[in-house]
Amino acid sequence: MKITKVEAIPFAIPYRKPLRFASGEVHVAEHVLVRVHTDDGVVGVAEAPPRPFTYGETQDGIRAVVDQLFAPQVVGLSLLERETVAARLGRTVGNPTAKSALDMAVWDALGRTLDVGVTELLGGFSDRMRVSHMLGFDEPAAMVAEAEAMRDTYGITTFKVKVGRRPYRLDTEVVRALRTALGSTVDLYVDGNRGWSAAESARAMKEMADLDLLFAEELCPADDVLGRRWLVQQCDVPFIADESAVTPADVTREVLGGSATAVSIKTARTGFTQSQRVHHLAEGLGLEVVMGNQIDGQLGSMCTVAFGAAYRLTTRRAGELSNFLDMTDDLLTEPLEISGGELAIRPGAGLGVEVDPDKLARYRTDT
Repeated sequence: MKITKVEAIPFAIPYRKPLRFASGEVHVAEHVLVRVHTDDGVVGVAEAPPRPFTYGETQDGIRAVVDQLFAPQVVGLSLLERETVAARLGRTVGNPTAKSALDMAVWDALGRTLDVGVTELLGGFSDRMRVSHMLGFDEPAAMVAEAEAMRDTYGITTFKVKVGRRPYRLDTEVVRALRTALGSTVDLYVDGNRGWSAAESARAMKEMADLDLLFAEELCPADDVLGRRWLVQQCDVPFIADESAVTPADVTREVLGGSATAVSIKTARTGFTQSQRVHHLAEGLGLEVVMGNQIDGQLGSMCTVAFGAAYRLTTRRAGELSNFLDMTDDLLTEPLEISGGELAIRPGAGLGVEVDPDKLARYRTDT
């Protein structure tokens, strides 16, 4: 079970339409496939989605740090030495999605070697999660139409609505339109991606007080320390820390400082090893948890559901698992399927998925 080689392969797949939110927009999934090879001939896989406007990573940067720093530090280690892998990657500051993809590829390789699913290795609580769909910026009618299509086609009844535009009524009107059109049978929550000030956030939440929102997420900048604490004290729904809580230490600081009352776990930025730490911390503090989305492809979405299904706490709420539907294609041999509002893990060893070599050849950008 010794690691013999690590690959970082860039690929690019267009989205069906631009995905827009307060911190930026994306037109193409320019991601990195990370593969971990072992001396037994096993290959574990995971996906790194660079988000320069959130974590400062780029596709080229992820390739460079994996090839030049991370691979030399983990080659020769056993797949069981996951804490050693984490410690060696931790010597380098930042680069969360690069570290996370390598970590998850190690877990996938371990599961394949032991002929056990990753969800079973992590905890094995369930084999599926309910799905939440993320709605990016658009006109109210278009966002309502997208939500109705997701409900009618896939059975999805939880929606995360991107907000954070100015004036803020552009977004409060959208949320009101969604509630009016969809009724009380769906759950709605809002994510500002740090786009509003604390004062704007408070006014917006007051305007939406009658809309029965489930959560509010990152409405204002995390470095507005006093304003954020003031805002959270006024919120009558759990306030989710997302971009402000990348590490377990961040979660502790945000929660104990009064700047958040819930947390988003994204395996794309904390892998499986660090996500376990965040989960256990949240469980101990009594926090609400949502499994978040980094606009992942199908491989990244499978990593999210594999982790989320493993624990009771993370299955309580719908996970953000559907945005791979926004991509024009993907790399897996068997596409993921959402049915009845749920996404199930794949049976089999590791993550239970395989990368299609022909599709990888078509979409990789380093040849």
